[in-house]
Amino acid sequence: MYFKGHYAHLIKMYKEVKSLEEFNQILEDNEAVIAYFSNDTCHVCKVLKPQIYDMVQSNYPKIKPIYIDISHTPDIAAQNSIFTIPTIILYMAGKESIRKSRHIGVEELRLAFERPYQIMFF
Repeated sequence: MYFKGHYAHLIKMYKEVKSLEEFNQILEDNEAVIAYFSNDTCHVCKVLKPQIYDMVQSNYPKIKPIYIDISHTPDIAAQNSIFTIPTIILYMAGKESIRKSRHIGVEELRLAFERPYQIMFF
């Protein structure tokens, strides 16, 4: 299958967060974090996830990508008011900067990240 063969290496590149404590520590330790909230039953999420990772690595290498499976970590989802998936949140200096949910375009996201990234890192 093309998806598994072509993007399998990208899927493993997200740091999967397993606890609220780990999530909070990652936000504290990194200047910029993109959090991808999803679960295993979301088929759209599975297709979008590697595309987002690829876009971030190509354009914004200083952003740390993390993955939160809301089925396994509902406390993280609750703390971040996640009501639909996929939801992508960009955190800059530990604070939510950009939130996109449901119908997310990769190019739209790339453009949205550009200004905060430039301000933070250049």
